[in-house]
Amino acid sequence: MTRVFYALFFFLIFCAQFTAQYEPKNISDSEKKKAQKWVEKTYNRLSQEEKLGQLFIVALYTNKDENHIDQVRMIVEKDHIGGLILMQDDAEREINLVNEFQKKSKVPLLIGMDAEWGIFQRIPKAHKYPWAMTLGAIQNKNLIYEMSSKIAEDCKRMGINWDFAPVVDVNTNPNNPIIGNRSFGSEVNNVINSALPYSNGLQDHSVLAAIKHFPGHGDTNTDSHLDLPIVSHNLSRLESVELAPFQALMNKGIGGVMVAHLYVPTLENQKGIPASVSKSIVTDLLKNKMGFKGLIITDALNMGAVANRYKPGELDAMAFKAGNDIMLFSQGVAEGKKLIQAAIDRGEIPQGRVEESVKKILLTKYYLGLKDFVSINPENINRDINNDSHKDLMQKLYTNALTLIKDNRKLLPLKNSETYYYVPLEEAPYQAFFDQLSSSLNIKMVKPDALNMIPKDAMVIIGLHKDNSTAYKPYKISEASKKIISDLTKTNNVILDVFGSPYALKDINLDKISTVLVSYENNMDAMTATAEALKGKTSISGKLPVLVNDKLKPQMGLNLDTVNRTGQ
Repeated sequence: MTRVFYALFFFLIFCAQFTAQYEPKNISDSEKKKAQKWVEKTYNRLSQEEKLGQLFIVALYTNKDENHIDQVRMIVEKDHIGGLILMQDDAEREINLVNEFQKKSKVPLLIGMDAEWGIFQRIPKAHKYPWAMTLGAIQNKNLIYEMSSKIAEDCKRMGINWDFAPVVDVNTNPNNPIIGNRSFGSEVNNVINSALPYSNGLQDHSVLAAIKHFPGHGDTNTDSHLDLPIVSHNLSRLESVELAPFQALMNKGIGGVMVAHLYVPTLENQKGIPASVSKSIVTDLLKNKMGFKGLIITDALNMGAVANRYKPGELDAMAFKAGNDIMLFSQGVAEGKKLIQAAIDRGEIPQGRVEESVKKILLTKYYLGLKDFVSINPENINRDINNDSHKDLMQKLYTNALTLIKDNRKLLPLKNSETYYYVPLEEAPYQAFFDQLSSSLNIKMVKPDALNMIPKDAMVIIGLHKDNSTAYKPYKISEASKKIISDLTKTNNVILDVFGSPYALKDINLDKISTVLVSYENNMDAMTATAEALKGKTSISGKLPVLVNDKLKPQMGLNLDTVNRTGQ
């Protein structure tokens, strides 16, 4: 195949992508022409070495020493990289560095962050938004749009223009160690209907989304940060479950797709080849068969699934050759550029591939408003990313997620005339929840070692408070807690409240428990929302987002308002 043919082939691809990738809504034809003109002008004034630099994003940590900062500074200046991914953990310092690096860059930098539950994921002084699983329980999906719009506001306040979210993996495996809470659920339609408003909330406010982890990380039992997971389903299953949310969102103008470090034998003939470096998966499937025209980015290249198998630089070149536009979290920019150029010189990679990817990157930068970078003011940043506007929104989200599995004896809402006994179980804090209930109800705290003080036929509230300090904490309930629940249920009216994943109910016999509520998370916002609902001040309308077991299925949940009860 001649170089002339390659050039023509990739020119035609590029023209199609110019109109098919991410664009701001209601953009005029004249603005599109301005964008094309800027892309062409910018591309033509870049050297080959500078063009190759656009293909890389490296990590910037503010919790590491100055040597790390200097290394990133050198890479920005010397290797002319396309962007940064902001990691932990000082917002003001990150803003100052972004300002510095943007001013030094010949081409504006894409600034990304993993902000699935908001920038709190990397900046601890920010306000935390709910996990995706919590959002999957919400029936009013407009609230998800409201949330992601607020995330976009926080991102822009930080100088971030790419949120590597949302996760659209369908979590069909309760034992999944890395997705779990990060998934909207185990049903394809609910994942799509939740992820679409999340993506739109970002992109409508000039922050690019990146759906992940293509071609689907939901049915795995290995953490790809540590080793290479395998997804062994046949093509029919993959198309109907794993791939379905990606196709649905790509059809709606999603700007980015992140490719996972997974081995999928059905899609890749060579044994053990991760999706992120598979031409069959990235080019043949994602780009050609599924027709995706936006930015394709690898998952982080420092993850064990690939970093343990390939050398830095070598890995980057393999990923680009496979069809990715951007190599994320590169560990070897200089070497990767050399190897890509060497492959071009040997005719293994056509120069048109560089043109295709770089022009897509440049066009996205233009549409995100990066052509004329304005320095970000770091003053009052911590107040701006954590204030009453965040708290008010969180109450709406956690309230609407609350899921009432059963209420056989009509014990809710709680009554002022009744005496209740509160038994906190598991490992996480619970005092805030008890304090809010006891402020207006007659409720007594009973620790697990003093259960004999609870009289027979009492009204008992059991709180399963699971550690939610990260999205990856185990959801399983201890045998000791299960025994306490069983014993109390024999002689009392029990209200069981799960402050954690609904999977916590997987191995608990609920037959004799009157009332079961899922609050999804164990934090101040979730506890406040739950207390208000139990007291009858707010309605309950959430539905289970996942298949827990044969009895607890997706979309289960009673509706309970402040006056009447309805259910299904």
